[in-house]
Amino acid sequence: MTQSASNLRTKRTRTLLRTALIDLLKERGFDALTVGEIAERAMVSRAGFYRYYQDKYDLVEQLFDESVHTMMRNIDASPRIHKSGDETEALPEAWVQFFEHFVEYAQIYRVVFASKSRSWFLTKMHTSLEKAMHIRVQQPSSCVQNGRQVADSYDRLAPSLAATLLIEMITRWFEDDLREPPREIALRSSKMASSLLKEVGTWNNH
Repeated sequence: MTQSASNLRTKRTRTLLRTALIDLLKERGFDALTVGEIAERAMVSRAGFYRYYQDKYDLVEQLFDESVHTMMRNIDASPRIHKSGDETEALPEAWVQFFEHFVEYAQIYRVVFASKSRSWFLTKMHTSLEKAMHIRVQQPSSCVQNGRQVADSYDRLAPSLAATLLIEMITRWFEDDLREPPREIALRSSKMASSLLKEVGTWNNH
């Protein structure tokens, strides 16, 4: 099998499993759902499932991780101009895409956030976002200033605070049934994250 064919097969299998997960969540919820049920609905063998995911939790975690990685990869792309009333602000496209991801997979996230065992996913979200924020501050384009001195302060606290802020924004957005469009949530989140980084930029190490 060629590399191209292998990649296509992988993409197709992952898509089938994610689609099966969405369909079954409507019927079974997340807590009662099994790997066997997901594989059967996707018409994929259990071995095929385990080739890509460790369990149902890993399937959802990888889905979220992909959105974070995409955001970080594209964070310095040309900004989208956002108009709000008489104000015009530059909003990085990556932030918009990040929140559009939640709309695309809203059926999965709604059920996961509502599940009794949702703490595992909130922990995963925090770990992934904290790591992303830590990497972000090391980049030359970061709004944090004064070089390594500020980065040291940032390493201690700010990534965790930024991750907590984003998770709170996301979960409250779902509690409000995604009534506001992704670009509005993206704008607010990016502004708050930037404000946090700028505040850290005023810290001094001793």
